Amino acid sequence: MDVQDIITHFAMQPHPEGGFYVETYRSAGTIPASALPDGWGEHNWSTGILFLLKAGDYSHFHRIRQDEMWHFYLGGAMRLAMLHSDGRYEEVILGQDILAGQSVQFTVPAGVWFGATPCAGSAFSFVGCTVAPGFAFADFELAKQSELLALYPHQSSAIHEFTTA
Repeated sequence: MDVQDIITHFAMQPHPEGGFYVETYRSAGTIPASALPDGWGEHNWSTGILFLLKAGDYSHFHRIRQDEMWHFYLGGAMRLAMLHSDGRYEEVILGQDILAGQSVQFTVPAGVWFGATPCAGSAFSFVGCTVAPGFAFADFELAKQSELLALYPHQSSAIHEFTTA
């Protein structure tokens, strides 16, 4: 399967964190701001995207206010990297080889810095992401390498890999 064919078929666009995406679902219903934490504003109930990374591409460390559920679809396995607020680094492999410990679905907790890249030998990784309450770019924060290094110097290898200078 040709990566460019997938990008073209779904009319995917470059994502600010890296890779390509297209929103495939935004619920019609909304949650009023009064029912959400202060500063959130009204949000849709849920959103979904398709997301693709080519070999060597990165989804750079970023975080959102909601949990984000990842679903593996096609291509080679993907490393999903997380940096927790206590400084702990965690990695999950998304892929089809479930008997070897890969996951076809994984949820990144709200507020955790996370990024992704195809595993070595993967030509691309094609996944979906579901967010509830629904995603809004106001919920998105792209990591600054210098700030993460100051907070978590013991995780400098992962920070350098999943951020840009």
